[in-house]
Amino acid sequence: MELGNNISQKSTPNMTRLDTNYILRYLLNDDEKMASIAEEVIRYKAVHISNEVWAEVVYVLEGVYGLKEEEISKVLRSLLKFENIHVIDKYKLSKALELFALEKLDFVDCLLCAYASTDEVLTFDKKLNKCVDMQKDLG
Repeated sequence: MELGNNISQKSTPNMTRLDTNYILRYLLNDDEKMASIAEEVIRYKAVHISNEVWAEVVYVLEGVYGLKEEEISKVLRSLLKFENIHVIDKYKLSKALELFALEKLDFVDCLLCAYASTDEVLTFDKKLNKCVDMQKDLG
């Protein structure tokens, strides 16, 4: 089986893509020098943050730093409001963060659930299926 032969992806020229650690330094301010550099970029430069990076940020904030789902959701949704931060779909990412605070699902499942309002999501996971069904009804 060959994967990816028919995949084409457009990228925005001159877009800066951020890594998880860049976002964590900004949010946690645990290294003053790095946090200052990250803040300058995150606040004022056009940047792209992929869904994979958002998921890793959630994972680290929850698993390593012990933040609760509600706090993670609130902080990341406020970051998502920055006009210079580009993502694949701000509405769906914001919805996934909202679901993360409300549902007993991991963030990747919440992201899949958010996409269920417009896309077909197939899973054998019962909790995710319940969320997907609710999103279909709302969508």
